[in-house]
Amino acid sequence: MKTYEMLYVLQSDVADEAKEAFIAKFEGIVTSMGGNVVSTEKWGVKKLAYPINYKNDGYYVLMTYEADGKVNKELDRVAGLAVEVLRRFITVKA
Repeated sequence: MKTYEMLYVLQSDVADEAKEAFIAKFEGIVTSMGGNVVSTEKWGVKKLAYPINYKNDGYYVLMTYEADGKVNKELDRVAGLAVEVLRRFITVKA
């Protein structure tokens, strides 16, 4: 298994419980597909460089995990379908 990092930005106006549930959902995807979550860093609300969907700030989360490449495709698919995600960044090998 390889180590990957994924940075994603959630809408800042979503309730804290919903943010935690979404973060747990991503971690659950990794573990259910045989991977291991190394760490999840919640960077908090930060100003965006430019507005996205008329939003000026977002809640940043960096997740580091060990998994096979197929997990990346599933995480990208789920992030693309979720309305809570303002921006998902490329998952990189750490």
